[in-house]
Amino acid sequence: MLDMSTVESYRPLLMTLAYRMLGSLSEAEDIVQDALVDYAMTADRASIKHEKAYLVRMVTNRCLKLKQSARKRREFYVGQWLPEPAIADGGGGSAAAALGSETGKNGNPANYIERQENITYVMLVMLERLTAVERAVFLLRETLDFDYGEIMDIVQKSEANCRKIFSRAKQKLQGGGAEAIDPMRRNEEQAWAFAKAFMQAAETGNSSALVDMLAHDAVIVTDGGGKARTATNPIEGSERIAAFFIGNARKGTMGDSFMPVDASGQPGLIVIQNGQPAMVMVFGWDVKRRISRIFIILNPDKLAGVTNQFAAWS
Repeated sequence: MLDMSTVESYRPLLMTLAYRMLGSLSEAEDIVQDALVDYAMTADRASIKHEKAYLVRMVTNRCLKLKQSARKRREFYVGQWLPEPAIADGGGGSAAAALGSETGKNGNPANYIERQENITYVMLVMLERLTAVERAVFLLRETLDFDYGEIMDIVQKSEANCRKIFSRAKQKLQGGGAEAIDPMRRNEEQAWAFAKAFMQAAETGNSSALVDMLAHDAVIVTDGGGKARTATNPIEGSERIAAFFIGNARKGTMGDSFMPVDASGQPGLIVIQNGQPAMVMVFGWDVKRRISRIFIILNPDKLAGVTNQFAAWS
């Protein structure tokens, strides 16, 4: 008889893998649920020696297939594509109080996502540089600590090929500057302080204070998916970014209040407009502790989970 409690114990690991493979929390939930149901209906489970590896393989294969179809869909995506943020309580307490917000604890499906320091939202964006197989090999090795013999069986490549794929993936990520971004991810209190000062500068129109917080080559990437009005292309440079925020603040589109959250393992803000989440902002810092990356998610499809979690916290 199948012990479903044992199978369910793998859900956080499988959700984490699927989410990092796809960059979509909703698609990850569907894939994991589908895999667990299929596994429960497998007739010859007695022949499966390593249940965890078997389930990981099921989820990985489903993710690889979905990534292939997603690549074609991306060709018609309007503007920049960003991962869906997996939102968790920003910690409440002093961090939330610093922004005059309160957060709850329950009703959050993103709690299934295991948060690790080496895979934050910035890294999820960087992972888009990889092919589907490169991404699978990298995640299995780097975050799940699978050995190459296990990875070989999962992705159906030779062990030597898996080693080469992993090395190539690391080179692509390093070439994208992933290691130079976000050294402050361990210091959430300081990150929230930066976020608060950043938003206050934008609201007051104090351009000099805002520019001072930004790296000279800072970049904003926004994702509206053609369903929310936003910049289609990235905005580069501290002066242009300051103008972008001040202009939007004057138009009243920067929200009524802000809630600090953990966005896929990284400090972020929910921007609240008329009592509902209007966008999620995620920040990255450079080695000089200046804001170097700002990711803004406005696509309502990617905010559906955020809205549900916000309602549960309220």
